[in-house]
Amino acid sequence: MQPFKALLATKGPTGQSLAWQQLALAELMEGDVVVRVSHSTVNYKDGLAITGKAPVIRRWPMIPGIDFAGEVVSSTHAEFKPGDPVVLNGWGVGETHYGGYAQMARVKGDWLVRRPAEFSAAESMAIGTAGYTAMLCVLALERHGVTPASGPVLVTGAAGGVGSIAIALLAKLGYQVVASTGRPTETDYLKGLGASEVIDRAELSKPARPLNKERWAGAVDAVGSHTLANALSMTKYGGTVAACGLAGGMDLPGSVAPFILRGVTLAGIDSVMAPKPARIEAWARLARDLDRSKLKALTVTHPAADVVALGSDIVAGKVRGRVVLELG
Repeated sequence: MQPFKALLATKGPTGQSLAWQQLALAELMEGDVVVRVSHSTVNYKDGLAITGKAPVIRRWPMIPGIDFAGEVVSSTHAEFKPGDPVVLNGWGVGETHYGGYAQMARVKGDWLVRRPAEFSAAESMAIGTAGYTAMLCVLALERHGVTPASGPVLVTGAAGGVGSIAIALLAKLGYQVVASTGRPTETDYLKGLGASEVIDRAELSKPARPLNKERWAGAVDAVGSHTLANALSMTKYGGTVAACGLAGGMDLPGSVAPFILRGVTLAGIDSVMAPKPARIEAWARLARDLDRSKLKALTVTHPAADVVALGSDIVAGKVRGRVVLELG
């Protein structure tokens, strides 16, 4: 098989470096399925890996990229055969196993999900781990009884990838969405996705009171720290907050009061090691509940060569919505 391009991250005495290189299939890591990668994406976690702002990469050298979409080239896994369209999210890919910023990938078949027929490869990466995580959050709210009739749902980090798709999903399902953002210029964009109200993130970024006025029945939080603590303190009795990110910090400087006085549930959302049945359910619901016209509106497409600059931009909060990378 012909050599292929891959972005290789290496670590030396002066730190981390990134360069596109030609690799052979034999240089890929172990796995029972080989995939020709056509598209990937840039999530916040990818930005941390690319910039080295956090120790996302734990094996060197590494091909970053926690997502990819493509077509099976060869397989010894019972579930997949050549030509099958597949998607991968997480499982340590781009961290401890060569990831999606390459034209070829070899992975375990158990990590793959068959791409829903409703989505093209590019659309599946417009969703990516950010959108799949947003769907896991929505499923968690539903499991804990948060319905459109329960009241508004807060979405923090609203202009980012998780937030943008969470708003689109919740709005289509009939929820009233309150979007929190530090970018007031994105108000029209957020309302276009379905947000009923847009608030400044400053309202949630100060130290939280143990309990505050009840404002929403649930929340999707991608920020953490004071924002998550405030979201909890303002959640209505019996409500649920789905926590899936740490853009604002890993700490949770809050109180037990929302849990023991209002019966609030804090639901942790892990997209990396989520079991396959949960992934299949999430992708099936995305195919059913995500408005593809809104997905298009929140997506921009770039050549793979732009990924390093985009990684810096997403960490700096300069990326709106979702980015699709073309690797073909």
